[in-house]
Amino acid sequence: MAQSVFGGVKIADFSWAGVGPMMAKTLGDFGATVVHVETNRRVDVVRTMAPYKDGKPGLNRGGFFAMYNNNKYGVTLNLDHSKGVEIAKKFILWCDIFIESFRPGVVDKWGLSYNKIREINPSIIMMSTCMQGQTGPRANHPGYGAQLVSLTGFTRLTGWPDRIPTQPFSAYTDIIAPKFGIGALVSALIYVNKTGKGRYFDLSQYEAGLQFLSPAILDYRVNGRIADRMGNHCDYATPHGAYPCKEEDSWCVISVFSDGEWQSLCQVMGDPRWAKDNKFTTLLGRKQNEEELDHLIGGWTMNLTANDVMTRLQDVGVPAGVVKNAREIHSDPQLNHRGYFKELEHLEIGKHLYHEESYKLSKSPSNLSMAAPCQGQHNEYVYTGILGMSDEDFVELDAAGVFE
Repeated sequence: MAQSVFGGVKIADFSWAGVGPMMAKTLGDFGATVVHVETNRRVDVVRTMAPYKDGKPGLNRGGFFAMYNNNKYGVTLNLDHSKGVEIAKKFILWCDIFIESFRPGVVDKWGLSYNKIREINPSIIMMSTCMQGQTGPRANHPGYGAQLVSLTGFTRLTGWPDRIPTQPFSAYTDIIAPKFGIGALVSALIYVNKTGKGRYFDLSQYEAGLQFLSPAILDYRVNGRIADRMGNHCDYATPHGAYPCKEEDSWCVISVFSDGEWQSLCQVMGDPRWAKDNKFTTLLGRKQNEEELDHLIGGWTMNLTANDVMTRLQDVGVPAGVVKNAREIHSDPQLNHRGYFKELEHLEIGKHLYHEESYKLSKSPSNLSMAAPCQGQHNEYVYTGILGMSDEDFVELDAAGVFE
């Protein structure tokens, strides 16, 4: 029987929004026991984001929160209550990893800084993740990934040169930063296993996002060039864009990086006369006449289905791909073959599709077994079962507002 790679690892997930919850979710998908700690007094902003099940708003009905928080027990805890901090310290004693995403200084106020919690649990791993890190002149800058995509420069580069910047879809940096954080946590688990000593991580989501703009940053550093919006074009490829196809609102992306790929594209198009014009025979010529070339390519693609364009070009080694909508993604035979979507039963949403991880481990497959929790869904189980609180104490603390 396969073993879970993170089986036995215990995580206290005090984070909210995207980055921290995604890190905890991934480890939970591969066997870690995760308790997600939140409060009713300041609701996790992702709980308030559409889409909602059946279009009906509700704190337990949001698709975004569900997607980032499966395989977790969910509890509520008021850390502004003195007894709430005492219970938080019980989580510190219980867990191997403590994740928080408050602004710098907030956990210090509660006595939950790394220097304090390692007195309780010397082998604990703590991950602090916020917008721009725990130190520096803008460390306390509030915000979310929607702001960070602009701070990092993605917004400047997204859109068309003759129009205002177009913000990338979703909080893109929220998808980047967890990958770095997960790698750091895995390395820390190995270190703790060898030494018994804990580790602290200060993950700046700003700096993590910059890694995906390294070419543009390096070009400025070396050549003094400031990258700007260029639509779907690419400095070293042409044609390079999304081209209209036969069906309504149907498109296929084509990317030609070499003369060999260009010749193959021409062959598939039937070697049109215009393709033999000297202005299209070299990459430089094609770049100088890119607008005309895009129009000519579009004139060919619009007579075929997007799938036909993709298949014909891929068969001769030209990169091409259909531009899919959400319905097409959910019916994609490749994703379904690999079991990317898994249906779980949510307490309020009902049957709901969750995302498997995008990679497979040969000896330790992921296991999506728990839907995301409703607010405070597992309070009694976690506080009495995992933390060992008596039923009487649980009822008394609940009445006192500790579990708000």
